[in-house]
Amino acid sequence: MTTARAVRIHSFGGPEVLQLETVELPPPAAGEVQVRQTAVGFNYIDVYQRTGIYPLPLPTGLGHEAAGIVEAVGEGVTSLKVGDRIAYINAGIGAYADRRNLPAERLVTIPDSISDEEAAAVIFKGLTAQYLLRKTYKVEPGDIVLIHAAAGGVGQIMSSWAKALGAFVIGTAGSPAKCDIAKAAGCDVAINYSQADWPEQVIAASGGRKARVVYDSVGKDTFLKSLDCVAPFGLMVLFGGASGPAPDISPELLSKKGSLYLTRASIFPRNADPADLRANAAELFAALDAGYVKPVIAARFPLGEVAAAHRTAEARTNAGAILLIP
Repeated sequence: MTTARAVRIHSFGGPEVLQLETVELPPPAAGEVQVRQTAVGFNYIDVYQRTGIYPLPLPTGLGHEAAGIVEAVGEGVTSLKVGDRIAYINAGIGAYADRRNLPAERLVTIPDSISDEEAAAVIFKGLTAQYLLRKTYKVEPGDIVLIHAAAGGVGQIMSSWAKALGAFVIGTAGSPAKCDIAKAAGCDVAINYSQADWPEQVIAASGGRKARVVYDSVGKDTFLKSLDCVAPFGLMVLFGGASGPAPDISPELLSKKGSLYLTRASIFPRNADPADLRANAAELFAALDAGYVKPVIAARFPLGEVAAAHRTAEARTNAGAILLIP
């Protein structure tokens, strides 16, 4: 039996509910490996789960993404060996820990060219960008693409990757400073969506043409106006709700706006099959190697300072990934 340190919550609330505890970790079961984690990623869903906006059965761990090194292999595991460097998303909640037993089929190996910290910083956000840009709508050279929240973690990755794919990339953000971040990330044009006429600015920026695809993770504040930015027969991709859930609409509205397509996308179904997960991760890592995706690590916190990491995230002052270092 091995001991591990893991962050747990026993009630919903502010960062103060995050508790670092020592737990017993048995040997890996059949189909599992034991991983010593070297870098743990942060995603804003962690805050929603901590506060109870997305409630979980209590007590619970937190965290969906990390990188580390395989230290032990359970019965029947042939895809991994001791010493392999791995990363994961959606392998079971509880990534805020220094050691874990994890299902081998949910892990991907990290290429030698990519560090553990880089992998932990991009695995969730990068796979989100991958399924949006390569699966939900396959961006092609010359496409006009609109990306909301382009200064955020996912938005920056999407902006640089879409630009590398040859698209004309229009990004939006909530302030002039964030627009500068979006442009630095790869947007051809960055527009402040706190201005009421932002849809007109989007259309003007592309010479009067509308976007083949709009990627909207903001939701309530942008959704209806986003529909006005989609070209006829184009695709509206809703994949989040930072400002609140998008409003209900009649299907007839899509017809009136130009026979539009609408999807509510999610990363988890796209990576539910282990073979799909490995293929998608390979495409992400290739984009990293090619320089299409550039990890930006804004802050690192020891695992024991997880509350400070959450406070930093909630202040929304960071322009890049937050990592916990066990």
